[in-house]
Amino acid sequence: MLDYNQPIDRARQPTGSEASQRKSEASFNVLELVNLLWRRKIAIASAALIGACLAVTVGKSLTPRYTATAQLYVDPRELQLVDRELTPRAQDVSGMSMVVESQARLITSNSVLLQVIQQAGLDKDPEFGGGDSKTLTSSLLSLIGLQPRAPSAAEAKEVQLAALDALNKHITIRKTEKSFIVDIEVWSIDPAKAAMLANTLTNTYLTESRNSQALAARRATSELSGRLKELRERLRNAETALATYKAQNNFVGTQDSLISDQQLSSSNQRLSAARAATMDAQARLDQIEANKRTAADAGAIPEALQSPTIANLRAQYADARKKYAEQTAELGPRHPALRQTEKQVEDLKRTINEEIERFALSAKNDLTRARDYEASLNRALEVQKRQSVQLSQAAVRLRELEREADASRDVYQSFLKRSRETEEQETLNTSAARVIGEATVPQRRSFPPGMSLFAMIGLIFGALAAACWFVAAEHLFNGATAPEPNRRERAPEPDVSKPQGEAAAPALALVEKPLIARLQEADVIRTLGAILATGGGVDLTRLGWPTLRPGFPLTTLLNALRDMRAAMVRRAGGKTTPVMALVGAGDTERSVTALNFALAAARDGGRVLMIDADHEAHTLSNKVNRPGKNEPGKLGWLSIGNKAAREIKAVNGISVLPATESDAGKAANAIRRAIAQARSAGGYDLVILDGPAVPLSATGRKLLDSADALVAVLPTSLDINESMEEILTALGGAERKLVGVVLDELTPATQTRQRGKQYA
Repeated sequence: MLDYNQPIDRARQPTGSEASQRKSEASFNVLELVNLLWRRKIAIASAALIGACLAVTVGKSLTPRYTATAQLYVDPRELQLVDRELTPRAQDVSGMSMVVESQARLITSNSVLLQVIQQAGLDKDPEFGGGDSKTLTSSLLSLIGLQPRAPSAAEAKEVQLAALDALNKHITIRKTEKSFIVDIEVWSIDPAKAAMLANTLTNTYLTESRNSQALAARRATSELSGRLKELRERLRNAETALATYKAQNNFVGTQDSLISDQQLSSSNQRLSAARAATMDAQARLDQIEANKRTAADAGAIPEALQSPTIANLRAQYADARKKYAEQTAELGPRHPALRQTEKQVEDLKRTINEEIERFALSAKNDLTRARDYEASLNRALEVQKRQSVQLSQAAVRLRELEREADASRDVYQSFLKRSRETEEQETLNTSAARVIGEATVPQRRSFPPGMSLFAMIGLIFGALAAACWFVAAEHLFNGATAPEPNRRERAPEPDVSKPQGEAAAPALALVEKPLIARLQEADVIRTLGAILATGGGVDLTRLGWPTLRPGFPLTTLLNALRDMRAAMVRRAGGKTTPVMALVGAGDTERSVTALNFALAAARDGGRVLMIDADHEAHTLSNKVNRPGKNEPGKLGWLSIGNKAAREIKAVNGISVLPATESDAGKAANAIRRAIAQARSAGGYDLVILDGPAVPLSATGRKLLDSADALVAVLPTSLDINESMEEILTALGGAERKLVGVVLDELTPATQTRQRGKQYA
């Protein structure tokens, strides 16, 4: 059963203690409190004046303080004066911030503050725990001719520590957010002293920073110089051992290679040349011998052709042969001239052969000499190889000694160079910290504030104290204020959960408790108006209405909508395409809720068909059915009997069927036919009806008969109870189909809202 007056934040009736507490609270009367305070106005005003006077007196008695501020720029990126610094610089922002904060803490370190105390003489200043040397006791002693006792070292140390503690309390360091600026605030009872201490503190810090850098460089130089002597001795020993080992093992050569290696390479080259010469001599001798064994001309060898002697003899031989041929034709075979010419030809031929024999003998001698030279080179190379093997075995130790000498030399040179760099860095100031604002003498005190503020505070506290006193006295002695006789208590709502015989209550229908969902601003996102084309379809999230956030995780709203769909499926009794109708008082609120209901179902993978069942307002159709935007979907036959009211396929997985322009009866019949067509085709998992409008007409009641479940939309800008009563009255017997209620909290806050109500 529905209970229309149950608040949202209350799920049970108040207990007896809670009821008594509320009754006690209700008995408090603000009007009587005002009357009480008005009757005591003179006493309250007097107490306020007394409090103001006391506050001003206290303010006058306080010792004034004057605060001086000096600004310091601490840049962690120090000056790059040399390539290698002693300490690495901060690279990222967090590292730089840590460096600046560390420097800010260094300003109030004991070493810096002790120097400030010594320079400003604060150990003798009474404000900082010190005492003037001209005290009363010392003056009396000087009158009688006695010198006061000098303070001991322990006493001086104690006074200095007291001044250090007091000075630390007088200093405030403030670092400006996201900057390298540090504000140094120092207060004192003397404005000139406050400015002097602030400037002294900044100068002392800068001096201490420079001294610390120089000290670090000096310490590094001392450490490096102390190691140089040992490194120099180690390098000398390594180089001496290397030179001695070379001399003992005859490692003599240039800087690039040893002489033995050079000789071995040269001998190998000469041996290769000797082998080539031997092979050439052997080939030349073989050619000469072959020509001699064959019938070929012996003078055809290259050496004979290049010899001028052979060439001259061959020319004479040719002339003699020519002459012999001529004489043979003219003279007889026994002619003396012919016989003499023939002998001359034979002599020239024999002379040529003798010359060829000398070439062969020379070739044999060359071959013998080349073989002997090659053999001697082979013997010398073998000796050099044995020596090279011995030197290679000794070179292992040589390379080890060379590596030790090179390592010692590199380390020594590195230390020597770094020592010279750190020695020069002692005189360099790489700090980028500087004073950007010196402290000036403050003209106004920082504490206490103005007397007007003290007077106002005393006035307020005095008046409040007197008022509280009179109210407490009134309640303690006269009791609590009774409620006014004319106050009316709200009559309790009848308990409709009881049977009709137990209490006389209005007749309310017994229905199953519907699910309740709240549509809030946190669940939706608002877009620009008008339909924006995305690809080849219509995007229902671009209508200008608030729609569910894309990618939003499962929330209470989405879970409630999913439970409503599950309840609808149970009531549908196994129908292929269940139908849900959304009804409500506001047309726009109902249409927005119906659209988000469809988007939630499409997000879960369902195929949704939305039908505008409000033939009067046409709120959904006016948003979607615009010129140039409606295109037939895949089920092009699905329509409400009108070409202009054809199905519109959206890119969100939702199809929209706009309302027709015909009368209510024809529109309802067309919607029922469209539902029947969708169920027969089986192309949709859910059909959502946007409407009909409330109050329901006869056609609207018939249209609800086609729905399997109903969801009521209640705008919180209207009275929830009255809206729900109106919907239940309009539904009549169809209220048993009510599976859910959506509280629309998206209405602008300018309208009156009825909050704190829910359904139980």
